[in-house]
Amino acid sequence: MAHSPFLRTFARHWLKPLTLAALLAPAVYLAADWISAVNGGPTDLGFNPVQTTHHFLGETAIRVLLVTLAISPIRDLTGWAPIALIRRRIGLAAFFYALLHLLAYVGLDLQFSMPDLLKDVLKRTYITFGMAAFVLLIPLALTSTNGMIRRLGRKTWDRLHWLIYPLAILAVTHHFFAEKGLQPGPLIHIAILTLLLGWRVVRWIMVKTRKTPEAV
Repeated sequence: MAHSPFLRTFARHWLKPLTLAALLAPAVYLAADWISAVNGGPTDLGFNPVQTTHHFLGETAIRVLLVTLAISPIRDLTGWAPIALIRRRIGLAAFFYALLHLLAYVGLDLQFSMPDLLKDVLKRTYITFGMAAFVLLIPLALTSTNGMIRRLGRKTWDRLHWLIYPLAILAVTHHFFAEKGLQPGPLIHIAILTLLLGWRVVRWIMVKTRKTPEAV
């Protein structure tokens, strides 16, 4: 599919820096909020700044992860191939926010108590799901470079990165059980993930159908 000169120029010069700015914006906003709070200024952190912080980081991680999963459908539906160039950058941002979410929980809530963390992982279902999702995210982040693709081989790398599907399911399940009652945020995330995974299933069926020779 042909695209305008503007889109080609945008992809060449602006796509990556604007993506980076968008990915950093939540972290900058949260940092500015904390700086304002510490200095006695206005803040959106509410009456429980610690809880607000790690909830904000966790929800941001899930949303960035869903954006990562949306890249392929957008590319295939629009034919705009350059958008695939930012997929790994967005995936790394999902890991970055998930790591900050974990550190905020372990550091601010648990005071870095590993026994308390283990107790929560074993006893609280939503934390079990969240930790499982984070563990699956680690190898994806560590193998996100071109060098790792060469070392592993493209086929092995692709298979490893299929982990994004179970980890995304674990992440939205974690969010669902972490909220009290039926809150709109987790339900919206579940709906978006269902749509993105459903699109992949339909595409896979269509590809298989085209490849299957007609019966004589």
